[in-house]
Amino acid sequence: MNEIKAIEAAHMKAELDNFKVGDTVKVHFKIVEGKTERIQIYEGLVIAIKNSGVGRTFTVRKNSYGVGVERVFPIHSPRIARVELVRPGRVRRAKLYYIRDKIGKAAKIKELIVKKSAKPKEPKEAEG
Repeated sequence: MNEIKAIEAAHMKAELDNFKVGDTVKVHFKIVEGKTERIQIYEGLVIAIKNSGVGRTFTVRKNSYGVGVERVFPIHSPRIARVELVRPGRVRRAKLYYIRDKIGKAAKIKELIVKKSAKPKEPKEAEG
């Protein structure tokens, strides 16, 4: 079992765990067309994160010309250049499959407001 875990650890990316379900993200995905390679950006709402380890995937949903489109991305795929967080969302569910049935404003997710960490105030010097 240790050999399998060692092989899996070699293929895992650590920097792609900066998003969660409910966030709006931009996925920079490498597309190979013949000999050329380009990066295509897929922006949408993360509605599910499944599995663990090397087989971990996340599902991104977007509306394209009035039609809902979902795409499943493997987190540790070498074709994913990066995942950029656009807007953090505040949800209370692990899977947002109910969004598929919602239309317009009803499909909107509340934004998570993150408070900036306050710096400790320096003590004022006594004048006099």
